[in-house]
Amino acid sequence: MSHRSDDLDCNPSNNEHFQQVLDRGLASPSRRSLLRGGIGLGAVASLPMVAGCGVATEDKPTLGFPAVAKSLADEVKVPAGYTVTILHATGDRLDTTIPAYSNTGIENDDWSRRVGDHHDGMELFYIDANGKYSSKATDRAVLAVNHESSADAHFFHPRGQTSAGVQGKKFDQFGSWDLGKRPSLESLKEINHHGVSVVELDLEFGRPKGYKLGSTLNRRITGQTEARIAGPAMHLSDIKQFMVTKFSSTGATSRGTLNNCGSGKTPWGTYLACEENWAVYWQIPATGIAADAKLTASRARYGVARTPLAQTATVSTGQGWYTVEGADISMVFSRWNISADATSAAGDFRNEPNTFGYNVEIDPLNPNAMPAKRVAMGRFAHEAAVCSIPVEGRPLAFYMGCDSRNEYIYKFVTAQNWSSSDIGGGMAAGDKYLDEGKLYVARFNSDGSGDWLELDYNNSLIKNYTGYPFANQADVYVNARHAADAMGATKMDRPEWGAVNPANGDVYFALTNNSASNRTPATVNAANPRSYADPDGEKRTGNPYGHIIRFAENGGVSTALKFRWDIFLFGAEEDSASSVNLSGLTAANSFSSPDGLWFSYATGICWIETDDGAFTDETNCMLLAAVPGQVGDGRSILVSNTLSGATGTQATFIGAALSETQLRRFLVAPKGSEVTGLAETADGRTLFVNIQHPGELTPAIGTAADFTYQSNWPTNGGGLTGAYGTGKRPRSATLMITRNDGGKIGV
Repeated sequence: MSHRSDDLDCNPSNNEHFQQVLDRGLASPSRRSLLRGGIGLGAVASLPMVAGCGVATEDKPTLGFPAVAKSLADEVKVPAGYTVTILHATGDRLDTTIPAYSNTGIENDDWSRRVGDHHDGMELFYIDANGKYSSKATDRAVLAVNHESSADAHFFHPRGQTSAGVQGKKFDQFGSWDLGKRPSLESLKEINHHGVSVVELDLEFGRPKGYKLGSTLNRRITGQTEARIAGPAMHLSDIKQFMVTKFSSTGATSRGTLNNCGSGKTPWGTYLACEENWAVYWQIPATGIAADAKLTASRARYGVARTPLAQTATVSTGQGWYTVEGADISMVFSRWNISADATSAAGDFRNEPNTFGYNVEIDPLNPNAMPAKRVAMGRFAHEAAVCSIPVEGRPLAFYMGCDSRNEYIYKFVTAQNWSSSDIGGGMAAGDKYLDEGKLYVARFNSDGSGDWLELDYNNSLIKNYTGYPFANQADVYVNARHAADAMGATKMDRPEWGAVNPANGDVYFALTNNSASNRTPATVNAANPRSYADPDGEKRTGNPYGHIIRFAENGGVSTALKFRWDIFLFGAEEDSASSVNLSGLTAANSFSSPDGLWFSYATGICWIETDDGAFTDETNCMLLAAVPGQVGDGRSILVSNTLSGATGTQATFIGAALSETQLRRFLVAPKGSEVTGLAETADGRTLFVNIQHPGELTPAIGTAADFTYQSNWPTNGGGLTGAYGTGKRPRSATLMITRNDGGKIGV
């Protein structure tokens, strides 16, 4: 949404947007004349055949529900014959030692035993008879759920966020506040609602009925939970030097995880909680000392303390947690002040932001296991981490997006070959597979090919990079964005969730959108080919509707250094011009800003979730079901771009248009919310979906009576079997969707 820091562009590199690459690729006389001739979309048959959606497989899914109409109602809408209930919502307790949630902000506990807010990515884990992870369905399971942003933290307190008893004032789209000195309990609540909630499901004949209040497996990982810094043995001592703080003078541990967005599940049965918009929580007071030039350059590339020394104790880009006064023996609050005030990093928190931006591995079945931050997988705004199809005796690949405009798609390849004997191996298996490996970034070429560029300190492009002075390989991991700049990776339109098609191993990525300042006709490329103006409604420009790209590794192996790509779908309103509505969407399947992507192993459906600000004049965010194809089953097109008087023409590769029988809207969410997070039971008969930040645009007014709520969901019962909870404040929640006849979801 518009307030989020992933709307920012922190990438000042001169990496090609690949218009130049396209020009080189079309240098032959025949191709130049083809483009100059203005040939229409349907006539570019001589360009390489690459993309498509109509996969010719015997087991492709058949969608078995009528399309849900667009809706602006404050309710969840699903097809007839389906039932929606809630597993848990923001503030629900994990045990009986604390009172039930009031939904009025009067709670005086610190939120460490309550379900967090902004439900996001999630994964289901079955438990075998020995309490270990099982890759097959059993009669016990837990669900792990990420919690993302705190932009609407005013719902947690009786009168909204306050500053020494005075209600705060939101003054910009980054969630900034006139904060002064923040009360300690408010700040604790806000810190602890981040992270992950793990709950044991109450299963009845394999079907979830709710969660078990008081289960020993119910667990919170919060913004304060201690984590181990993990990485390659050869580079670990160098890595820890970047993590040294007043809390950990050796850099061996860190505290907390923030803004956990998309998720990942490892083949051995652990959870990856991906840290996305972590960069906005730290401040440098006016009296503070700025970092040295190198650390300042590092921070700038990640959006940390965007205007050092201009931020004061009363005006901050974060939540003002460092302003809490009084004893702070455990440094719970002082850690958010990143001034370089001491003689060394061991005496202050200048390095605290370096401890965020990773995939955080968690064993959801062992409450005593310390989480680990897997540094070798790179530091950036992580948006999901999806594993390749495991093949016995071969390395695994984890695909990751960096969710900001003009950022990149990455791959981590394990040094160790996969062995199914590690299933249930917990954090020890994580040490084996995730600490040693190679990190790559993607370059998408104009001819439909792609390259994986290794982020290796010994590469001269990195070692001699003038934009940032790398010291060693540890520096490359911690400053992966700079390293990707050095290697010339392709700037993408906000890479969000990735997903792997279990039928063929193709990798899909949601490219949510881009703005006019970042995606102009002069900077379009084959993989990000649109720059246009939306003529109605929100009237956004650039690439406001987004698209979904996919690629196939050469030879189908995780270690491939090359891949083939195409575009699966373009988002658009159904009445947009054909130059914008390139996938031929209709009222039954039009969408904007794809965010979450997830494949059902039970049905083969590709589920698409949206986080939209461009189509919201016509509909709330949604969940769609698509029949996937395979890379290379479509056609080439020319995309004509017009924006601010400039024009541009771009060749790209796209799949055959999906009909309404192959792409349909399945769910529409309540007002102001994002649809995100997907999981399912092994039989495909219960689908878990998260509704995040309903009522997001509710203003932070002075008293509870003054709140004008954009949404009253879920207490209004909108689309549910009944009202959920008390009060009128909106709450994020995890849905459980079932078919009334007990069948598989979507087919």
